Amino acid sequence: MLSIEQLDLYYGDAQALAGVSLEVPRGEIVAIIGANGAGKSSLIRCIAGIERARAGRITFAGRDITRLESHQVCNLGIGQVAEGRQVFPSLSVEENLEMGAMLPRARKRLQQTMDEVFTMFPPLAERRRQLAGTMSGGEQQMLAIGRCLMGQPELVMFDEPSLGLAPTVVQEVLHTIRVLHERGLTILLVEQNVAVSLKLSQHAYVLENGRVVMSGSGDELLHDDRVRQAYLGL
Repeated sequence: MLSIEQLDLYYGDAQALAGVSLEVPRGEIVAIIGANGAGKSSLIRCIAGIERARAGRITFAGRDITRLESHQVCNLGIGQVAEGRQVFPSLSVEENLEMGAMLPRARKRLQQTMDEVFTMFPPLAERRRQLAGTMSGGEQQMLAIGRCLMGQPELVMFDEPSLGLAPTVVQEVLHTIRVLHERGLTILLVEQNVAVSLKLSQHAYVLENGRVVMSGSGDELLHDDRVRQAYLGL
């Protein structure tokens, strides 16, 4: 579904991604792991059209999306749940969800999709008139996921979905990712909890200093001595 070939990204003179290549097959969960500053979020932002690659190619469902604007990328079916949730704090839950359905591909099904989101996240239905900025971190993460789903994505990119959340809420978020996968969505997962992300994923890549240094099935990397020493403290 998603193919990345020899991607280079710079911030000024500083190189953030160097020759990154990876594949995200349709219907799979693919994890990207690495230390802080390894380039994980930069990769997500590049795919989303927020950052512009200096070299390389990004292909989605057979179409070159390397030079597309972010709204065009979204309208093709790539959704993003950004790090830090980034809900609109002064808008209500319902208004935040409506913002997620502004894409041409999603407008006609706005009410149906909103009903599906409220079924998946009952607390959002109970707080539909509440301002997003007054909600807990866990509720805001539910809203961020719900807003992404309003855009009718086929591929969802999660950037650190458990960051700053209580352990019980983290389990709820990870359960949601499993449910979305079971419903047929393709998932690209960047998650600070390396063990969990490898257990969830069918395939995984390790980024170091903007380069892919290892790849394999989630289970293979979970039991690889180098990964266990570097990221699991074992």
